[in-house]
Amino acid sequence: MECKIIAISAYSVSLELLNNTPYYSDSKFDVYVNNDLKIKDCNTNVFSLYDLTPNKKHDIEIRINDEVIKVEVVTKNIEKVVVIHYDGKKNYTKIIQSALDTVGYNGAVILEEGIYDVTPLFLRDGVTLYLKKGAHLLASTNRWDYPLLDELLNDLPLGTWEGRLSKMFASVITGIRIKDASVIGEGIIDGNAQNSDWWIDHKNLRGGARPRDVYLNYCDNILFQGVTICNTACWTIHPFYSDNVKLINLIVRNPKISPNTDGCDPESVRNLEILGCDFSVGDDCIAVKSGKIEMVEKYYRPSEKLTIRNCLMQDGHGAIVLGSEISSGVKDLSVEKCLFINTDRGLRIKTRRGRGDKCIIDNVLFKDIKMDQVLNPFVINMFYFCDSDGKSEYVQCKTALPKDDKTPYLGNFKFQNIECKNTTCSAGFFYGLPEQKINLVEFENVTVDIVENDVYFYPAMMCDIEEANQMGCYFHNVHEVKLNNLTIQNQKGEKYILNNVDKINL
Repeated sequence: MECKIIAISAYSVSLELLNNTPYYSDSKFDVYVNNDLKIKDCNTNVFSLYDLTPNKKHDIEIRINDEVIKVEVVTKNIEKVVVIHYDGKKNYTKIIQSALDTVGYNGAVILEEGIYDVTPLFLRDGVTLYLKKGAHLLASTNRWDYPLLDELLNDLPLGTWEGRLSKMFASVITGIRIKDASVIGEGIIDGNAQNSDWWIDHKNLRGGARPRDVYLNYCDNILFQGVTICNTACWTIHPFYSDNVKLINLIVRNPKISPNTDGCDPESVRNLEILGCDFSVGDDCIAVKSGKIEMVEKYYRPSEKLTIRNCLMQDGHGAIVLGSEISSGVKDLSVEKCLFINTDRGLRIKTRRGRGDKCIIDNVLFKDIKMDQVLNPFVINMFYFCDSDGKSEYVQCKTALPKDDKTPYLGNFKFQNIECKNTTCSAGFFYGLPEQKINLVEFENVTVDIVENDVYFYPAMMCDIEEANQMGCYFHNVHEVKLNNLTIQNQKGEKYILNNVDKINL
């Protein structure tokens, strides 16, 4: 077996086993650093080591069964360090922010164990914020402690909400136009929203859009590694118009009943890696976005070159979701070796008329994935009834309308080596526009085992469809369907329901 380095800082390294199992390793293993045991009985494919010495070579050994995998790591350099100890103060914002502001490029701010009450903190170029095990950033419950960000900064978007410019409250960790920063460690970033009013009457902005736990605005080369991020007021991690972002080995936790608390919402982001992360949230685990149509004219930028691998998604509405605010499109998305448990949907694509002809979603690959207790494993819906006009005749009309500059396009989608067990409602649901069909849906070596049940659920959020129970794979308005070893078991009725499909390869 091989192992590769996927992230490195001055104090830490993350590694990934190159095996064939989603998220968990076949066997437990021990990890040594310079002959000292650091992790015993590890069972995840992605794992991280901390408290390493900066600018030093470290010899790592992974001992799995009778095999020893050796990896040599040289940590990055640090020029200045500020260590902050907890001593019972009521608020640590000024202390931590001053350290972030003054430690300088290639500097580190280290938080030792303790509960640090804070208002929003702002990252700085080249600075590492290291939350040691037991360090807990606890956000204020008073919304007026959060600075209000304007819609624009130097004519570029700053504040945003659901794909539009909006005043918004600064986030617990905010990065605005910064580069080369890291937030690492085994500590906690806690939005503390359960003790505030963020989730109460949540659709009423009351001054501005709700804060995220992490917001990255036009940032470049950012690493979040290891930390637990929880109890967010709104979306948990929101990289926005950013490049080269790595989210590694994070634990993301929000109560199942908390509104709009997505795990991660990359929006118009390029070169994003989400590796070895564990999500359990109140909405979608990962929701890829690229703005509503009014953003396209001046700020067009697709989300592209996105890699999601070795992640665990539990209890969310959707495991991997694209849309619905996606008017700049999504290109080149790869989701591999992930485990989805008890989510409403596995893959979920949400778009509609009005998202625009630059809403091009293409080259999407799902590979080597296992799903358990997922109501609807695969859903592509071009009639999503979001927004105030979502149920209008224009959006929901099932007869063909003229194609124009408001018509989205869905390209090629491949599902390969996927096992779905304890499925309840449907094996798959694909519904394109009559005037703009989904171009290609391809299955290769996919098994969907439907369990006998009495759960009825709408496979997609669109008008004029019925709740499904133990339904096979439904295709409507698709140009080409390729079914290479798609096995569906225990469905009611036909395995495949095909309407207005041009080409079928069974």
